[in-house]
Amino acid sequence: MSVYRPGRQQGQSTPQAVVLLFLILAISWVLWSGLYKPLILGLGAFSCVLSVILAQRMGFFRHQAVLKVLPGLPAYWWWLLREIVVSSIDVAKLILKPSLPISPLVVELEAQTQSDVARVILANSITLSPGTVTLDMHEGRLLVHCLTSESARALQQGEADRRTAELGLG
Repeated sequence: MSVYRPGRQQGQSTPQAVVLLFLILAISWVLWSGLYKPLILGLGAFSCVLSVILAQRMGFFRHQAVLKVLPGLPAYWWWLLREIVVSSIDVAKLILKPSLPISPLVVELEAQTQSDVARVILANSITLSPGTVTLDMHEGRLLVHCLTSESARALQQGEADRRTAELGLG
């Protein structure tokens, strides 16, 4: 029988999950920093350990599905990177035109996924793309501000929602 303790998240972490998270954080940190001096590597290792401890205390390991999604994330990130680049070029073209042909509007999207984690990933992915900002998220609905009607139509076609749902978070 488990006793609920206020202020503590429920859910146990396995040693494999902790090590996996640490390795992912450490490898990401080393690849993105590009600095290999002992002091910097030590500070990076310290920040990875601290991140794992905080993840444990916040109940990250309670969502075991998050760890199962990790193999599919690189494909999602490549798709998202392509979308960010395309959106950046589109926004740059709009800015450089003297007439500034924008048509801002707010659209409401229904998320396919039932998982809060997947909805947050979708909302953040939309916000990362230039020209769109997720304003609100409530009960599976996302309120998104779009710079142009074309970007609103692209969102309503549901490619971002479909890709997020394919991550398998529920």
